[in-house]
Amino acid sequence: MPLVLILILAVFQYSITNYLVMNPDYYQLGPYTWESGEFRAMKLGNGIGNWDSLDFDKLTTLMIEHDYDLTKVEDMRYSNRLLLAARPADYRKLKNAYETIMGDLMYFPVPASSNRDTPKVVFENGWMEGRSYVKDGQKTEEKGQGERKHEGCDIMGDKLPRGSYPVVSISDGTVERVGWLEMGGWRIGIRTRRGAYVYYAHLYNYAREWKEGDRVKAGELLGYMGDTGYGKTEGTIGNFDVHLHLGIYIRTDHLEEMSVNPYWILRYLEKRKLVFSY
Repeated sequence: MPLVLILILAVFQYSITNYLVMNPDYYQLGPYTWESGEFRAMKLGNGIGNWDSLDFDKLTTLMIEHDYDLTKVEDMRYSNRLLLAARPADYRKLKNAYETIMGDLMYFPVPASSNRDTPKVVFENGWMEGRSYVKDGQKTEEKGQGERKHEGCDIMGDKLPRGSYPVVSISDGTVERVGWLEMGGWRIGIRTRRGAYVYYAHLYNYAREWKEGDRVKAGELLGYMGDTGYGKTEGTIGNFDVHLHLGIYIRTDHLEEMSVNPYWILRYLEKRKLVFSY
């Protein structure tokens, strides 16, 4: 009798485990998980900052197992065996999305200063906060456009005058957009080798005359932090504090351009700063 009971329990456990593994809701993983708000929030936590290099199997598995939030996770052990057995295509698509976003990133966009007296830049998690833009004396939402969502992270450098803090490319890539933008001021957009689009906005000026198609190296000086933008007239300044707005976007199955939260990515890159003299 005990042997029969053990066999029944074993079959029951196998059946339940198999159901849970094959059920898409169990792992919160499907073919379009990478377009979800949970994925876009990129809650990487501080733990990955201690990794010698990014392990995308480890990152992908941990994010799935912890509902896409590693901010309070301390145990970084993982196994992706069941995931690969049950949902290989969805797993690989999600892993590829993380690789697209982070696989080419090397440096924090604002180098540290060799001068100890230079104030450090600061940044907070302001992704998807509401923003309004005063245009022709009226806020944008008063014209029926609605309040904008902040699709990036602001690195504040308002302790020094505009043009003081250097801005470098966080990756190798190719210049895709450059020049004046009403909202972004002097900006430059760089496409990484794996396909992420990195947007640097509100620059004071450029380090050189960038052109679309120019190749850029990770750590190469792009320009200097400023407060340009919020105006149709080229060179408009002074509408907000000096800062760098950094945005990261990827293409998906349904979207030509989808933003992800750069905050935790910047926290990861914060330990990977170049040092400039300024």
